[in-house]
Amino acid sequence: MRNINERLNYLIQSVSAKVKQYSEQEYSVRLEGRWSKKEILGHLCDSATNNHHRFIKIQFEKQPFVIVPYDQNNWVLIQDYQNMPLDEIITLWTVLNRHILRIISKIPEEKLGYVCDIGDNKSMTFFELVQDYLRHLEHHLKQIFGTSEL
Repeated sequence: MRNINERLNYLIQSVSAKVKQYSEQEYSVRLEGRWSKKEILGHLCDSATNNHHRFIKIQFEKQPFVIVPYDQNNWVLIQDYQNMPLDEIITLWTVLNRHILRIISKIPEEKLGYVCDIGDNKSMTFFELVQDYLRHLEHHLKQIFGTSEL
């Protein structure tokens, strides 16, 4: 978990600085019917809010914990990240991820093996879910900033 915590902390610090290298207009461009960079950041906020709840509930609710999916496209559309000021989106993302970092840094070791039902007769451990959160985050940050190291 230490590596995950360190990596998330690093991303929180570097993304805020990296965002300032581009204009609001550059973050608003939609390419080939896909989300804009602002909408991708908004999606990462939605992912953080959903996983924030999961990371808490897994620790005290009945096992296996059932992961309830959410309609990502409608979440992004309804919240209108495209027309939200970029600085508000990045502030929200930063605060949410600092909070997630606090939560995951305090997960007792014995709970990391708790089982999560992810649907389609598949499961993963709580630890794997936390790893997947970081993987998902990094995947989308690469879409925004390219393959350069954050």
